Amino acid sequence: MTRFFLIPAVTGLLVAVLYITFNNNTPSIPTSNSPQTSTPVPKLIPATEQSNTIRSVLEPVSYADAVAIAQPAVVNIYTGKIITRRYNPLYDDPRIRRYFGLNTAPKRQRMERSLGSGVILSETGYIVTNNHVISGADEIIVALNDGRQVAAAVVGTDPETDLAVLFIEAPNLPAITLAQTNNIRVGDVALAIGNPFGIGQTVTKGIVSALGRSQDNLSAFVDFIQTDAAINPGNSGGALINALGQLIGINTAIYSKSGGSQGIGFAIPISIAKKVLIELVQHGEVIRGWLGIEPIILTPKIAETFNLPNIPGLLVSGVFKDGPAHQSGIRPGDIITHLNDDPIDDSKAAMTLVSNMKPGEKVAIGIIRKDNRHRLVATVGSRPSPK
Repeated sequence: MTRFFLIPAVTGLLVAVLYITFNNNTPSIPTSNSPQTSTPVPKLIPATEQSNTIRSVLEPVSYADAVAIAQPAVVNIYTGKIITRRYNPLYDDPRIRRYFGLNTAPKRQRMERSLGSGVILSETGYIVTNNHVISGADEIIVALNDGRQVAAAVVGTDPETDLAVLFIEAPNLPAITLAQTNNIRVGDVALAIGNPFGIGQTVTKGIVSALGRSQDNLSAFVDFIQTDAAINPGNSGGALINALGQLIGINTAIYSKSGGSQGIGFAIPISIAKKVLIELVQHGEVIRGWLGIEPIILTPKIAETFNLPNIPGLLVSGVFKDGPAHQSGIRPGDIITHLNDDPIDDSKAAMTLVSNMKPGEKVAIGIIRKDNRHRLVATVGSRPSPK
């Protein structure tokens, strides 16, 4: 009988010990009526609430507002090029033509179609796109976001930046808002709007992956914006915008081994596109300064190979005959150290500096020739158009 009473007693004793132990290890939570004698329990934000808070601060739930602002100013561009081909190469044989009584080999024509995108930068009808989108086109049709289709005229092209400006006449044209280039940062949200593969206007999302990307195979004058927003054939000339719907660049090219988007796309910064637009509208061409030299960076290895002083500068490997540099006295083998008293050790920076000068301006060139320093003055010329 005693055994039956011991079991509940022992059980109750264990429960009491656990209760006392638990209460002694739990921090007291002060109430409004008791004095605060210990550190208050911190407020913990549940994971779902915390993620929503961060998202509301750093990333909007939707980019529909940004797209709605920019999309009306992005257009689809359809081009047509007349291709003339022979029916059969046998017709080139004079004996065949004489036999059939033909003076010339018969030919046939067909219209080759291609597509791209563009951005309306001015309500008066100026559109910026890529030069390769409209190069050689005999017909250019611009399809507006509201369904209108308008024939476009070429105002001018700049192959060295792969930009072109078109003009259309139509009422109530929307113009896109331009972003401040110096406010663009790596990690910013980037939205690409264009007409990939001709399926219709499409928006893709990514970030600004890098700034100041040099791609000499694309342009020697552009430091590209790199983005992982999907860019595909047909996106060329379209808009790269930020989360506010402002234009930050003109989509131009992709890095791809398959021909499709692989997360590395390049856009021309709007600061360059704006400058090219103004030049083409005002002059019909982009006027750049030119010295007429072929420089290479003077590296320690090159200096050692040619027994030259190991100093920061550019080695002149070639000089265009009768060009501005040649007329100023610069010769192959000279080392350019300064332009207008500014140290120079980067060929692209030097070319950019000179190209931004106006033809006719004077530029002081500091050189080293056979261990002797000289200061020459050249008159900047106009850069010849690329062939």
